[in-house]
Amino acid sequence: MEEPKILIVDDDPDIVEALKMTLEASHYKVYTAANGTEGLKQVKAVNPNLIILDVMMDTTTAGFQVSLALRKAEPSSEYAAYRHIPILMITAIHTTTPLRFGPDKDYLPVDAFIEKPIEPEVLLKQVREHLVKQTV
Repeated sequence: MEEPKILIVDDDPDIVEALKMTLEASHYKVYTAANGTEGLKQVKAVNPNLIILDVMMDTTTAGFQVSLALRKAEPSSEYAAYRHIPILMITAIHTTTPLRFGPDKDYLPVDAFIEKPIEPEVLLKQVREHLVKQTV
């Protein structure tokens, strides 16, 4: 059976490495991208089973823009074939600002939020749950 492919889109190399080590130790094939533009290219190149997406990268809303590009894609869009991929959004924004948000079908179309710092058990639980949902 082929290892599930996970794409991490985050501009912090330390976080990427920590996530990658945790996921690879659990037999996931991990791909990475350092910003939203690169992330969208990787989605098309890799066709991952799940995306882990940071909120703030090269802009404060880069993660939101990526999720909207993937989930709100018109049928003729180059991203239409990828709208089903589960997206786990990672963020520290709730600990650094009073701003609060959560998954929203219209404005923030992601499947779940994971707060930084990320506990490996929490990450793996969310990954497993969303990969199972994808195959059902």
